[in-house]
Amino acid sequence: MLSHTIEQGVLVITVRRDPGVSGRARMSETISDLVHAHRPTPVVIVLDEAAAGPAAVSTVLRAHRMCSHLGILMSIATHSPAARRLLETNTYSDGHRPVIHARTNTAIATALSTATAAA
Repeated sequence: MLSHTIEQGVLVITVRRDPGVSGRARMSETISDLVHAHRPTPVVIVLDEAAAGPAAVSTVLRAHRMCSHLGILMSIATHSPAARRLLETNTYSDGHRPVIHARTNTAIATALSTATAAA
């Protein structure tokens, strides 16, 4: 359902498919565990085309909210216009709007340069 790597000092979590409502809690817990284990490493969550469903988007937005509270830079990358629309439509109104990129390499480069500038 998901995989992770460290690329150029950025934790990249790839969501391969939508977990559905029944798998959302497990996916959220896995992402949380990865973020905490690699803290304070910046995070990019990549949503594959098959992960463009509402449960995956909800989980990613929950992860973004958690990262914001922890002070961890997080952005999202997806080629899917449908996923980008869902992300923008369902974003939390707590003032922490996620940065959404169409390309993974752009998301990683931006996370890396932002983290370097903040250090």
